[in-house]
Amino acid sequence: MNELLMKRIERRLANLADVQGYQVLDYVEFLEAKYGLGDRQPSVLERIADGVEDVLRAGRVPAAAIRGTVGAVDSASRLMDKLAQAGRSAVTELNKSLKPADPVSPAGPSAGSAEPPQAAPESEPRREEPPASA
Repeated sequence: MNELLMKRIERRLANLADVQGYQVLDYVEFLEAKYGLGDRQPSVLERIADGVEDVLRAGRVPAAAIRGTVGAVDSASRLMDKLAQAGRSAVTELNKSLKPADPVSPAGPSAGSAEPPQAAPESEPRREEPPASA
């Protein structure tokens, strides 16, 4: 849906009472089901919030109570999304900071190797440690 049409619908919805707003929501859900729309799958917390809202509506709970309850569930959903995003960001940063492992196996050179491993050149003269007394 283009942005101008979306804004126009939002302006019209802003004037409706909650009861009529729920009727519009029901109609939109009907259209999604009829035409196979609604490709984006809601998150787990969004489905929970929708379920809670539907149960409260069926129980004829006042709109203010529904709004407060759904608002609390929505806040929890946003918090969980931010925590998940922070976790993904931390993992990404950790992966960037880790260097790839050396291709040399931890067991050392293979037994069938013909050449002995060469020592790296030293830049400083080697200092000998005095033997430790027991």
